[in-house]
Amino acid sequence: MRTIYDFIKSDNNIKNKVDFFSKNELISFFLLIKPTHNIYTNDRDRDFVERQIEKLIKGGASNIEISWADHKYWFNFVSNLKLKFPKVNLGSASIINKKSIDESIKIGLKYSMMKFWDKDLLNYSNSKNHLLIPGIKNLEDLKEAIDLDCKIIKIYPVKDKNKSINLSQYKNIDFIAAGGLSICDLPLYKSLGYKAIVIGDKGFKNRNIDPKIFEFLNYKSN
Repeated sequence: MRTIYDFIKSDNNIKNKVDFFSKNELISFFLLIKPTHNIYTNDRDRDFVERQIEKLIKGGASNIEISWADHKYWFNFVSNLKLKFPKVNLGSASIINKKSIDESIKIGLKYSMMKFWDKDLLNYSNSKNHLLIPGIKNLEDLKEAIDLDCKIIKIYPVKDKNKSINLSQYKNIDFIAAGGLSICDLPLYKSLGYKAIVIGDKGFKNRNIDPKIFEFLNYKSN
């Protein structure tokens, strides 16, 4: 039976994806994993990362995204994660071209995040009925994204955000902060009106996940 994530050419289906994602998936933070060559090719490194991901999921983390790379092993690596962790909200990040969209759809990922604003890429993703969250840092691009009916928008890099962007003016938009953030930044950005943050290099580096993320999940569950 088809779900709202299946490839069905319907504007309403895109809307359902956005509504469901906004209500159920935008919780606290997304962990961005940028695989190294060793993770792709070394069984020991790959197994180590997968054990950490499993620990994250058991701790209550639900959002993980894998940085897309034009690498022959990327597709298999992410496909295996999708099979091994079917309940995790797995997506792709740093989307820059049609190939990255097509591979994300083929794997069956629930969403992707654009690195920088690209109107043509957004239109392409919409034509494929795939949820692509744009990356924005200036007011002009933000207005264009809203005109194209984007309801979930990533502000990236958030520390370079145009000061004229006032989140409180956009009541119907869910904002995600990204760029140089750690789990310690979560309370601040939540207080500024962001629904979630993306944690990249300060959360995952050299195959290790920041221990403070595990501490946060443990504290949250108690």
